[in-house]
Amino acid sequence: MTLVYAYPASARHITPPGHPERVDRLAAVEAGLAGLGCIRRLAPLAAESDLLLCHPASYIARIKEAEPVEGIAQLDPDTWMSPGSFDAASHAVGGACTAVDAVLDGEAKNAFVIARPPGHHAKAASPMGFCLFGTVAIAAKHVLLRLNRVAVVDFDVHHGNGTQDLLWNEKRALFVGSHQSPLWPGTGERAEHGAYHQIINLPLPPGTDGSYMRGIYEGEAFPALDAFKPELILISAGFDAHADDPLAGLNWQAEDYAWLTRRLCDLADRHCHGRVVSCLEGGYDLDALAASVAAHVGVLQERFDG
Repeated sequence: MTLVYAYPASARHITPPGHPERVDRLAAVEAGLAGLGCIRRLAPLAAESDLLLCHPASYIARIKEAEPVEGIAQLDPDTWMSPGSFDAASHAVGGACTAVDAVLDGEAKNAFVIARPPGHHAKAASPMGFCLFGTVAIAAKHVLLRLNRVAVVDFDVHHGNGTQDLLWNEKRALFVGSHQSPLWPGTGERAEHGAYHQIINLPLPPGTDGSYMRGIYEGEAFPALDAFKPELILISAGFDAHADDPLAGLNWQAEDYAWLTRRLCDLADRHCHGRVVSCLEGGYDLDALAASVAAHVGVLQERFDG
C-alpha cells in the first residue's frame, strides 16, 4: 500500500486569521485520504545533514531563532512562524527524506508526505511564500546520495522558484514545473533553463483548463522525462490549480490530478520501478483540496495495489 507520512507538529504551525495556508488544510487532506487504506507513518525530524544539502547553517540557525516563544512572527509579507513552526518544517523535510529511503529500500512503491508548511518557494538563505525549507529540493539531493538521476515534477499553480533555484546547478536533477503565468512569484519563464538545460518551465495562461494542461504535458513534459530516464520521481503536489482555489485562475478539476498522477506513474513504471514520492504543496479551497488529494493519492494507491 502507499505510505503516508504525517506528523502532529504540522498542526502547531499557526498563521494569522484569514491566511490561506492554515491548520484547517490538514483536516481537508485527511478527508481526502479517508477510506484509501494507506499505511500511516510518523515523519521524523530532518537530519541536519539533509537540511544542509540546500541551506547554509547560518540560515537554519536564523530560522530557528526567528521562531517566537509565543504568538506569531512575520518573516516576509506571506510567511509567518509560531511556536512549533521550525519543528513542523523540519518534520516535512524529514518525512520527505524518510519516504525516499523507504521507497528506495523497497518498503513501498510510492509515498505521500503531508508536508506543512509547504516548501517549494524557500530559497537557500531566505524564506518565501509560506515556505521555510526547500522540502522537495532537499529530498532530491537526498535521492542523489544513492542514485544518479532524479526528476522533480511540480504542478502547483505557483512556480516553484525555490526548488528551481536550489537545483539550478544540479545536472543530475530534472525539474519540470507547470504553473499559471502571469502569477506570483513572477518567475518560471521558458527561458529559465538551469545551468545544464535541465529545468523545463511550462507556463499556463490564466483561465486554461485540464485539457490544455494535458496537451502541454503530452507534448513537452512527458517526452523530456522519458529522455531523462529518472531513477525516482518526486512530485511537488500543489492542488491550487483547481478551479475553486481562491489564489489563482486555472480551471483544473480533481480528475485532472488523477490523470496527471496516472501518467507520471506510467513514467515511473518505465524508468524507475514505479518509485514515486509526492509531497504536499499548495491548495487552499478545503473541499477542492480534499477531492484533489483523494484523486492523487487514490491513483498512487491503485498503482501500488496493481
